Amino acid sequence: MKSMRPGAFLAQSAATGLAVAFAVLYFFPNQALNLSRSAGSTPNSYAQAVQAAAPAVVNIYSFRRLESSDTEEPEAEPTLTSSLGSGVIVDEAGYILTNHHVIDGAERISVQLSDGRALTPEVIGTDSPTDLALLKIPLENLPAITLGRSDTLQIGDVVLAIGNPYGLGQTVTQGIVSATGRWQLGLTLIGDFIQTDAAINVGNSGGALINSQGELIGINIATLEPELALERRLPEGIGFAIPVNLARGVMEELKTRGRVVRGWLGVEAIDLTATRARELGLSQSTGIEVRRVYPDSPAMTIGLQPEDVITEINGQAILVRQSAVNIVAGLQPGNAVELAGVRDGKPFRASATLIERAE
Repeated sequence: MKSMRPGAFLAQSAATGLAVAFAVLYFFPNQALNLSRSAGSTPNSYAQAVQAAAPAVVNIYSFRRLESSDTEEPEAEPTLTSSLGSGVIVDEAGYILTNHHVIDGAERISVQLSDGRALTPEVIGTDSPTDLALLKIPLENLPAITLGRSDTLQIGDVVLAIGNPYGLGQTVTQGIVSATGRWQLGLTLIGDFIQTDAAINVGNSGGALINSQGELIGINIATLEPELALERRLPEGIGFAIPVNLARGVMEELKTRGRVVRGWLGVEAIDLTATRARELGLSQSTGIEVRRVYPDSPAMTIGLQPEDVITEINGQAILVRQSAVNIVAGLQPGNAVELAGVRDGKPFRASATLIERAE
């Protein structure tokens, strides 16, 4: 058998490869595109994700009464002012998630669908501790968004924010997950936020934060006014969203009860600083310090006192106040909680039965 020279072999192999590549591109262009993307390249477009999610994002117009002046006549019609927000259809039966602050205090609410239809919704329930609200419009077979998961998000994941910023109409902005578990914001009593550099502006509140597959992974919250952002010296390009895992649980409670029932221990506490720990004679500064015990509360029943330091709840180490709030609020009235802490320099343990948290 005659052997082939190396140069001729390489030339023939290259020609064969080019012929196969040409055939794939000619007969199967979509498959070739998918092969190139599967190699790890960034998609050129997120249009499919937007097409899947955008029809479920609505505009919300809230109308509130202006405070009357002394010069107005008593019989005069009240003057209403409108504000903008967004919402997300989460059920084809007409349920819409939005922010509590979008509709709080409104005398009239209007929901405008992506196809232009406008309807007056029923307020199923609101939950100010998480800044969430559930509305319902009298339509069925609506384009509901697919709920994703927020507990699997990674820093750097691509996300898109869809809403109605400044009344411009439905707008999409793109960014990444900048951080998760943000809680030091004072926006809500309960929750930890997704931080993103996708632009979230006034009017985006209550809108959708989606992943690259078009799944809902957060409800945008845009309560930081420019003056407040300036006061806190917050950098530009930072937005926040309520994780969908938290929103899903609140939504189900509002659907079934019209409100969210949470456990309550009855203490007011602050983060324990290193300086304060030394003042209390502690060797470490982990835990939260009890500053107030409410009357007729489970905390008072078990004898918790100001200056007690709580280091564990149900076996979970407590490093900051917000984690303690989230743990207790995630339990139901009647549930028992096991506490561990330090009092007057000595360790203690106690068990309390939670009662319902009042708004």
